[in-house]
Amino acid sequence: MTHGSDGDVLPFVRLGRVLRERGHEVTILTHSPYRGRVEEAGLGFVPIDTPEGFERYSADTALLPGGKATLDWLGFYRRNALFDQLATECRALAARVRPGRTVLVGRHTSALSVLLVRELLGVPAAWVAVAPIQPMATDVARHLHQHVLAGGIDEVRARLGLGPVGDWRAWFSSADLQLGLWPRWFDEAGPGSGTAIVLTGFPIPDDPPNPPPTTRSQPVPERRPAPAPGDTCSGPERTDRDGEPEISDRCSGCGREPVEGLPAEVVEFLGGPVPPVLVTGGTGRMLHEGFYRAAMGGCRIAGLPMLLVVPHAELVPRPLPPDVRWSPRLPFRTVMPQVAAVLHHGGIGTLTRALVAGTPQVILAHGADRPDNAARLAAAGLARWLPEHRWTAEDVAEALTAALKDGRARPGIVPQDAAGSLVVAAEHLESLLKPSATRPPTNNRPTLTPQARSAQSPPARAPSGQSLPAQAAPVQPPPVQPMRVQALPVEQRRVLAARLRRRRAERGAP
Repeated sequence: MTHGSDGDVLPFVRLGRVLRERGHEVTILTHSPYRGRVEEAGLGFVPIDTPEGFERYSADTALLPGGKATLDWLGFYRRNALFDQLATECRALAARVRPGRTVLVGRHTSALSVLLVRELLGVPAAWVAVAPIQPMATDVARHLHQHVLAGGIDEVRARLGLGPVGDWRAWFSSADLQLGLWPRWFDEAGPGSGTAIVLTGFPIPDDPPNPPPTTRSQPVPERRPAPAPGDTCSGPERTDRDGEPEISDRCSGCGREPVEGLPAEVVEFLGGPVPPVLVTGGTGRMLHEGFYRAAMGGCRIAGLPMLLVVPHAELVPRPLPPDVRWSPRLPFRTVMPQVAAVLHHGGIGTLTRALVAGTPQVILAHGADRPDNAARLAAAGLARWLPEHRWTAEDVAEALTAALKDGRARPGIVPQDAAGSLVVAAEHLESLLKPSATRPPTNNRPTLTPQARSAQSPPARAPSGQSLPAQAAPVQPPPVQPMRVQALPVEQRRVLAARLRRRRAERGAP
């Protein structure tokens, strides 16, 4: 269960594919435009919205704090019917629960439906974070949900037969497992994400399927000299399993040789006399409105052509100069090794792909996890970054020039390493299938008085030759009035049916 753009969704697709290859049935609930990517991976797919609904949702994210800041969070939820969507997610998850055989996995801090169904049915649940800021900002997210969104969340809980959240701190941290999809060195390059997070390493969102298994380690990439703009390539720099140079007919350095699968105009542009700078603000719309203007100004002063990758045409600056090419989407796995540098917003998927290619990075970071991601890479010597107040054309050009002088980073994260990190994540998720990991439902448990607890306890046995002290007879509860199932709301009838199925399965009943 995940929400967001490519950097939030594709890691779950990769993880789901690894779980499927390990013999598990995997279903992903996410936005409708990702159906193709999910089904190509051989996974089940359940849309949580319509294409039109996702387009509206995506457009509105640009209005939130971190973007134009003209829309508050409650208004965003109401405008996009996200409380109704939360109820839909819960129903879809609950319908797929098989006692003892199901683990719910959701994106950290946003997948409330995973916590709700865990509470409802006692199924183990995990939250998976794709960037360190998610667990670091848990208290901020909890405050938002408790003090701004709680009314709508409690409405959904009531439809499921649950009472209001009593202890928000405990409930918001109630996942049985929290995974972080980044390596230890990235965590240590900034404020720690906390001891509750199990780190597994970076996934790579668009790797080819079935990469060969190899080591799980992900060392910090090292810098190596890069060809200056206009230079010819001196050949690939790869190593074999023993660390010795490996000869290849495809350059992994400057990548001046055209690669199949790209539009002809892009191949021609990449093969020009000066390698371009790849500029992208990611696949979402939550982006500072000055990002592309600052990027174009910096590239112009630095004298570098620009390959602009923007899926949303309304974000593309107009008119485009002659040395700029725009494509809505390109395969970064193919393009990144061929460009001089990548200038981007700091999204976790983009920076991971650049690390794989060893491409110099300049990050214009604003909002969400991006400044934290950028600062960590800069602290590790792997990127130059600028906060929003330094997005002048001169500062951007200076950062680009410095990044090119730094040179390309020797790739320290390869697809095989990413596959190993996802195997680690899969193993941790599989551990939740053990009987000890299953949690009983916690919804609507009454607070018992000492007398009531005594009445429900087994009779005490006195030591030989002694008598028990006299106790007052426990107060008998009033008789339970019969309840007509058909009189219950539809949501509660579904919940009751799910509980009955779970109990029958636990007893071995057919």
